[in-house]
Parts: sequence; C-alpha cells; structure tokens
Amino acid sequence: MGVLEPNIKLRKAERLWENELVGPESIVNIGDVLFTGTADGKIIKIEDGEIQTIARIGHGPCGTREDEPMCGRPLGIRVGPNNTLFVADAYYGLYEVNPGTGEIKMLVSTKTLIEGQKLSFLNDLSVTRDGRKIYFTDSSSKWQRRDYLFLIMEATDDGRLLEYDMVTKEVKVLMVGLRFPNGVQLSPAEDFVLVQETTMARIRRYYVSGLMKGGADMFVENMPGLPDNIRLSSSGGYWVAMSAVRPNPGFSLLDFLSEKPWIKRMIFKLLSQETVMKFVPKYSLVVELSETGSYRRSFHDPNGVIVAYVSEAHEHNGYLYLGSFQSPFICRLNLQHV
Repeated sequence: MGVLEPNIKLRKAERLWENELVGPESIVNIGDVLFTGTADGKIIKIEDGEIQTIARIGHGPCGTREDEPMCGRPLGIRVGPNNTLFVADAYYGLYEVNPGTGEIKMLVSTKTLIEGQKLSFLNDLSVTRDGRKIYFTDSSSKWQRRDYLFLIMEATDDGRLLEYDMVTKEVKVLMVGLRFPNGVQLSPAEDFVLVQETTMARIRRYYVSGLMKGGADMFVENMPGLPDNIRLSSSGGYWVAMSAVRPNPGFSLLDFLSEKPWIKRMIFKLLSQETVMKFVPKYSLVVELSETGSYRRSFHDPNGVIVAYVSEAHEHNGYLYLGSFQSPFICRLNLQHV
C-alpha cells in the first residue's frame, strides 16, 4: 500500500464559492484569475472572488438531463499561448474563447463525422505550447455525457483520442477502441500524450514525437480508483483526480458488473442513473504521479465529506484547485498543509 494508504488529507481543503456555481469540472488560471465551465453550460471567470459569466456555447433552458444537449456542458478547459481559452463542450464541440471579450469560435463541431463516427461525448483536451495542436478525447460515439454511468457499466469501447491542427484545420484519429477515455495531458517535453481510460482504471500513453511517434503503451495500470482528469504537477509529474475508488481486494459493483452483461441490461431497464449513483460509494482521491508513472503521494477524503465528486486537481501557486462534475463549489488545498 504505502503511498496509497488511505488518509484524510483532502479534508484539509476549503470550499470556495459554495452554492455560487455548480459542477466546475475543469479549472485554469491566467495570472490569479480562474476560469471554469459549469453544469449550466456557462464558462465563467473568478476574479478577486467575484464570479462572472464570460461566454456560453449552448442556450437555455438548463437544469435537467433532457436539457443538457441544448444547454451544453463545457468540460475540459485550457489556456493557449496568447491567453486564449480552449474549451471542450461535451455536446457542441471544440471551441476557442476570448476571455476578455467572451467571443467564441468553433474549431470542431460534433455535427461533423470524424472517420465515419459521431463525436457524442467530447471530454478533455491538451494544447501544445505553440498552440498548433490540440489533443482531445471523445469518450464515446454511442453514449452522451448525461449517460456516463451507462458508458461505465456497459464498458463500451468506442472512445477515441483525436488531434486537431490549428493551421490545417484537420482532425486526425490517433487511438480507437478506448473504454471511456477521459482526461488528457501532454508530457512536459511534449513527446507523448497521457489518456485516462476511466472504465479500465488505467492511463494509456500515446507518443506524438520522437522515435516512438504513433506508438502507444501503458503508463499506469490497475489504479486505485476511476481516473477523471489529469494535469501537470510542479514537480514534473501529474495530478490525477478520482471520484470513485475500487475496493481492492473486495467487492466492487463496477468490477462485478463488467463480467455480467445480463445484470447490466436489467439494471439499465429498471434504474435511473441517479439511483445507480447511490450505490457507488462516495470517495475522493487525488494522486500525484512521477514523470514515469510511479505514485508520489495521495490525498483522500473517504465518504467525500469536504471534497465530493472530484474531477480535476489544478495546481496553481502552491494550491490545488479541485474541480467537480457535480458539486456546487471549488475546493482549494494548500499543499504546504499536507
């Protein structure tokens, strides 16, 4: 166990802007100004503690599962070289957003078939330092974001890693057959991209330059939880956020279901996602990986007492800002306190 030994370090985090925003999935900063996308389809900025909407890709009404495709759901967000924002909206596509004016520009529309397949669930993205290439994930061509639990339970393997070229405007498919590819992160040297394969509790590595270019291997396998987003850490490694752990050894609903498709089909028919979600124990876990994929340290909040439904850990200025796909707050953890 060692580094992954359960603790309560994540409970040292403080909740910020509680009930002023919902589902800040992914977080970036430009200087001390934070930007995030929320569950009501907005891209917001937080400056001097004040929340302001800068853009939205979809339109209302928002709030129910039925509304989501229209409302839009900004997930991964990144800062490009000229302090422009790049946003992956689960339903609409890949966008560039001017954080000053709020002007939005579509780069890739989900209406466009890529190599004959739909983009049904755009998720995360990572941008090269020169802003030329964007690597992004489409979690499934079958299931949408609002059905993410079904995607996990069915273990659908139709997710892809793609590359968008800002100059040629071309989209290339780099990897296929992924089971819920989620967070994406370029290595510091930009020689490979890491892709979190949520359902499989592992991280794949795809080489984008050098001798291995076009090749792929496993970076980390058999992780203690289901990985969501991945971001660089100041030590040259990576922060990985997980909102569900795999009780190992022991009984896990997800591991159990993956072997019994007939039970899954029955559950689909009988239960809503919300109900199924109640069976998934709340547990927040953030791990830091070294540049080679070994575990450096881990911060836990068993039962999600303070930090719930964590989706991302974004490091800025000695703090981890913790995003969430459904909590009504951002958490901030002082790294000197843990």
